[in-house]
Amino acid sequence: MRDLGTALALVLVIEGVLYALFPDGMKRIAARAMLVPPQSLRIAGLVAALLGVVLVWLLRR
Repeated sequence: MRDLGTALALVLVIEGVLYALFPDGMKRIAARAMLVPPQSLRIAGLVAALLGVVLVWLLRR
């Protein structure tokens, strides 16, 4: 549970830094995301999740 909490905290740190350093760029990315079909976002999310699982597995073995 501690590792999960650490991972979620790091996600917040990374996102926070991106919004702090590039607020206009992040707004543009969010606006573009609204134009992407839901199925494409779903596939991209699944690919990202799978990549994350593989990376965690590689780092933890």
